[in-house]
Amino acid sequence: MYRLGAVDPEAASLLAKELIRECTTIELIASENFVPECIMEAQGSVLTNKYAEGYPGKRYHGGCEVIDEIESLAITRAKTLFGAEHANVQPHSGVNANLAAYMALLEPGDVILGMDLRHGGHLSHGSKVSITGKYYRSFAYGVDEKTERIDYDQVADIAGTCRPKLIVAGGSAYSRIIDFGRFREIADSTGALLMVDMAHIAGLVAAGVHPSPIPWADVVTSTSTKTLRGARGGFILCRGKYAAAIDKAIFPGTQGGPILQNVLAKAVTFRIAATEGFRKYARQVQINATRMAETLSSLGLRIVSGGTDNHLMLVDLRPWEQTGVKAEEALGRVGITVNKNMIPFDPAPPTIASGIRIGTAAVTSRGFQEEEIERVAGIIGRVLHEEEGFDPAPYRDEVTDLCRLNPLYLTPLEFGSSLEKCGNQGAVND
Repeated sequence: MYRLGAVDPEAASLLAKELIRECTTIELIASENFVPECIMEAQGSVLTNKYAEGYPGKRYHGGCEVIDEIESLAITRAKTLFGAEHANVQPHSGVNANLAAYMALLEPGDVILGMDLRHGGHLSHGSKVSITGKYYRSFAYGVDEKTERIDYDQVADIAGTCRPKLIVAGGSAYSRIIDFGRFREIADSTGALLMVDMAHIAGLVAAGVHPSPIPWADVVTSTSTKTLRGARGGFILCRGKYAAAIDKAIFPGTQGGPILQNVLAKAVTFRIAATEGFRKYARQVQINATRMAETLSSLGLRIVSGGTDNHLMLVDLRPWEQTGVKAEEALGRVGITVNKNMIPFDPAPPTIASGIRIGTAAVTSRGFQEEEIERVAGIIGRVLHEEEGFDPAPYRDEVTDLCRLNPLYLTPLEFGSSLEKCGNQGAVND
């Protein structure tokens, strides 16, 4: 077999550099996580060689006997894990899952009502710069200016006026529990369907530490990454009466053949997520997020909405006369990765932003608990008080020390070494 290092040393070197980066930095981007090695094994498997348009028992290619077993296994596990009537595990991404759901439930030009991107929503929920805001007539709801939580009365008022065919709940930067039952009431009162995008909270839902949208929504879309800590890709759960439409919208509607190695990895993801080890992990994610928010707040930083109920938070930097773009750059210099993010009613443009988004799923995967979280928050506070051109070395040493004490894919002896051998140590083996 050809080996990457022999065939393409340049590519192999870049891959090694990324491994070192991940192992030696503190990852706080809310949409990222570290997967167990078994997930990477599945995603790098011989399934890369196979093509299989269609569904189990109904393929457009021969030689799919094993593929049918794999996809059926992933479907069964997804339905069991989340208590859903139907599952489609073929979407290449969360956005692909959303596009297919729209295609199944809507006609071009129909009205959709989703959360404002500027208030914590997602591009694919009707943003004007997204295909979803171009193919459909989109309206947006947001958060209350004082509480910075979803204003459900506003949602009801807007829905009553625009009469949406579909209401979308869920977001990419909203730190509070969403009242799915209230959304169901609003949808029913206006004759709308309800779709929930649970990409960010799927792992917490699977672990039973966050309310599930399954009893309330007609369709639920998600990724199998983020808090679910698994395969690269998306999936769709829905009520049985929408199963045929959803499947048809994925293939042949929006995709060709599924990425089969990722379908296998999704099956593994769902199996791991059903374990007590994963439930323990998800509880710690929430504990760490709460501790991070509390510690940053005690240092004088403002947490949007006053806290968090899930894995993420938005930090308002205006009290310290900081911007998101400068904070992202400064923290990146010391080895802490965050992303600039608009806060509700942000006066700054998205390229600058007044806040940063912080998540605790990835650091929890590598074993961080409350003590480490407090140390990280302390480093963040000190770095954000520094002037431009500060010396990052002392902070970088602290970050390196935390990473060394909580190794990821490198053992302590291998940490920062020649990468001759890589082993998965720590919490990702739960």
